[in-house]
Amino acid sequence: MTSTASAPLVDEDAAPPRLRIVIGADTYPPDVNGAANFASRLAVGLAGRGHDVHVLCPSTDARSLTESHTGITVHRIASVGTPVHPTFRICRPMLAFRAAQDLLSELAPDLVHIQAHFVVGRALAASASRRRIPVVATNHFMPENLHGYLPVPKTLRAAVSRLGWWDLRRVLRAAQVVTAPTQQAVRLLAENGVPSAVAVSCGIDLTRFPTPAPASDRLVPHVLFVGRLDEEKRVGELLRAVHRLRGDVRVRVEIVGDGKCRQAWQNLAGRLGIAGDVTFHGHIDEDALIAAYLRADVFCMPGVAELQSLATMDALAAGKPVVAADAMALPHLVRPGETGWLYPPGDTAALADRLRRLLVDPSARVRMGAAGRVLIAQHTMESTLDRFETMYRSVAVRLPLA
Repeated sequence: MTSTASAPLVDEDAAPPRLRIVIGADTYPPDVNGAANFASRLAVGLAGRGHDVHVLCPSTDARSLTESHTGITVHRIASVGTPVHPTFRICRPMLAFRAAQDLLSELAPDLVHIQAHFVVGRALAASASRRRIPVVATNHFMPENLHGYLPVPKTLRAAVSRLGWWDLRRVLRAAQVVTAPTQQAVRLLAENGVPSAVAVSCGIDLTRFPTPAPASDRLVPHVLFVGRLDEEKRVGELLRAVHRLRGDVRVRVEIVGDGKCRQAWQNLAGRLGIAGDVTFHGHIDEDALIAAYLRADVFCMPGVAELQSLATMDALAAGKPVVAADAMALPHLVRPGETGWLYPPGDTAALADRLRRLLVDPSARVRMGAAGRVLIAQHTMESTLDRFETMYRSVAVRLPLA
């Protein structure tokens, strides 16, 4: 009698193995900015898919601690405040390197995903390289993000930018894959010596926003801005444009966020005589933020250093038309006459004109808001998580020993 050996059974429907992932973030909630929000959404989304997710980031004070919430373990490194920004905190480099080394030794993760090339990001990248742990890096940085904080004369900013890109290239050499949120952001990396990056949207959770309500019939429409109140956001342009509208269009402006320029822009509103029509909310919680988007009739983003702009994506998800500067990645979200209008950065007369077109035409606001909701549906967080999971599994093998 002969016997036939049977092949081992394979469960083709079995779930892929869980990954252990360390996310490195130099800014993380309760910080309020696009990079911090993305790192948090990514961590929560990955944990929701069953992965073992750890985040290494600065603490909110001078103590190091570990905390767990929403399925994520957050390892916070003692940090200090900085004189250049009212909320941004930074870790001492040696402390960050020790924390990165200790965490990777303890966890032996499948991969590390850094969100910046600053102190925490570079510490994790260096430590992972020594241990042959794969590194994925996502870039949210432009040198323009720093110009408003550093005491550098404008004549030297080009040299500081070159130095910033050189430093970024040094750190990102450790990464097996580099991503950026848009094709424009990928091109910017290539132009500055980081080739072969991959565009992966930051993603948006459409379920945070209900189906848009019918057009508002109130007499005074609302324009909303959400973001850091720092130089590159150019909120002063919005205020000057609103001042231009005073003769023929009434409008209320709501500004959500905080930063170095808040007091200066409050003073500007006063000098322009529109302080009574402008509300500076500062930082607000998630429920209040959603309510602000839903309350708005038009969203405005005057910033010129947006590699994607989560705030603009949120506005589109809320069904709001957008008026934005024709700069960086904003044209990838704002299609003139379809989802809103673009204007030349710095041209407050053009900005006032684009705002006027929407403020006096409720039907156009509804039409463009609906088109924006369709466009942003291409950027779901689920699609972003799918892309990163595929990427992680392609690199999540121990690198060969040198």
